[in-house]
Amino acid sequence: MITTTLLHDLITASALRAPEAPALTAGATTLSYQALEAQTGAFAAGVLALGLERGERVGIYLDKRIETVVSCFGTARAGGAFVPVNPILKGEQVAHILRDCDARVLVTSPERLPLIVPALAHCHALRQIVLTGPLTRPVALPAMSLHLWSELMDHPPREGHRVVDHDLLSILYTSGSTGRPKGVVLSHRNMVAGARSVASYLENTQDDTLLAALPLSFDAGFSQLTTAFHSGARVVLLNYLLPQDVLKALVKEKVTGLTAVPPLYIQLAQLKWPETVTDHLRYFANTGGRMPLETLRALRGHLPRTKPYLMYGLTEAFRATYLPPEQVDIRPDSIGKAIPNAEVLVLREDGSECAPNEPGELVQRGAHVAMGYWNDPEKTAERFKPLPASAPGRQSGFVLPEVAVFSGDTVRRDEEGYLYFIGRRDEMMKTSGYRVSPTEVEEILYGTQQVGECVAFGVPHPSLGQAICVIATGRDGAPLDTAALLAECKQRMPAYMVPAVIESRDGPLPRNPNGKIDRKALSTEFEHRTKAEQ
Repeated sequence: MITTTLLHDLITASALRAPEAPALTAGATTLSYQALEAQTGAFAAGVLALGLERGERVGIYLDKRIETVVSCFGTARAGGAFVPVNPILKGEQVAHILRDCDARVLVTSPERLPLIVPALAHCHALRQIVLTGPLTRPVALPAMSLHLWSELMDHPPREGHRVVDHDLLSILYTSGSTGRPKGVVLSHRNMVAGARSVASYLENTQDDTLLAALPLSFDAGFSQLTTAFHSGARVVLLNYLLPQDVLKALVKEKVTGLTAVPPLYIQLAQLKWPETVTDHLRYFANTGGRMPLETLRALRGHLPRTKPYLMYGLTEAFRATYLPPEQVDIRPDSIGKAIPNAEVLVLREDGSECAPNEPGELVQRGAHVAMGYWNDPEKTAERFKPLPASAPGRQSGFVLPEVAVFSGDTVRRDEEGYLYFIGRRDEMMKTSGYRVSPTEVEEILYGTQQVGECVAFGVPHPSLGQAICVIATGRDGAPLDTAALLAECKQRMPAYMVPAVIESRDGPLPRNPNGKIDRKALSTEFEHRTKAEQ
């Protein structure tokens, strides 16, 4: 039996256990574990033949398809580092990522390449481009060589570079809500430990079918692959246009596990669910922000026999906490406790541990903590810091420091050890002397059952410090009655929390590349527009 210490070992081990078991479905194509193992080996041999050195980066700019998965795991097998690029990004955004990580190889499609050619001229480290099919018209890339996927996959097997589990495996770029995207550096150890941890509490087995609806460039999206391959389960890749497509895929593929972000769940909760879904959907899991209670209630009404898992995590540490299904009715607003093989601390600014129910910063230690930000020592020093000597788990005799990730998120821990998300430090609103979390405002707005989607943010105000503003859509496509919503807010909120402005929009609200409602973009646009109108 193979020891799964490196990422590609997950596929190898499952292929040895059950070679003919289904591993990956994309459209009408399903690969067995044996076939997936062979394809990742062929890709590894192909990029090694192109001269890929240990740790060199391979950019992957594709939608969710077989080649995307094979490229990621094949790069790992070769000893390189894969960089999945969100397929919704445009030319200059793609080029920024490729330049920032000095990508040597790019895997993309003949349809996508012409759209990014002008921006690639400035990617000076890029030497090889692998296309999933032939070009229909020529492109001018004089410093780069073009290779067809079919040719790359025709090389004889060969050993990859020797790596250990602490070596560079991947760079995942964050959505960049506070500037240009930052590359989070992950090791084999980070991803394999994450797969084991998540699969253990979700109780994944080889009988599961997981739906990969989130982008594979998002840590929670890629986790659907690692969790499934660790368990010998099947993954179904889905590129969806409408929430209804997700429901159709759940039924068609008899999906047992769905992980998504709150904006998608908000849309799904408003649809009519086929009654048969709950016969096979064993769990649904939330990540990427707090699930509104109204949305959670609606989903549980649709899925009475399906277990809900509420999770919290950040790309810099893969996953931090989860709330077991049996606790959802008791404390539905909690993000739970630390996942297996991780420790979550709540610390004051001086590094000391907070008392029960005292707000503090969530700090995570353990095998899931990433290796910092790529090529950015300043931001790495801000977020990845040595644990204070007095922190739990530290002993006075330790000489070397232990680096933990300081999340920037404010949380509290109750007397029983359950954690509650309060807000991001850079999003907290200060109004009339009170600190207000935008998620707290949004939770109340969803509870009115008048809004479909909403986002709250603060804008500068001469006397309040910040005024609370809300942008929202109507429920079920109906127009939003802002006057009625404001009246409801006055009934449900203390005076300092009542929004100064409620603006109605046609839905859906804009998303960032990871599928979350783009609070930063909406607040910036609102501020610029109001200044121009003054």
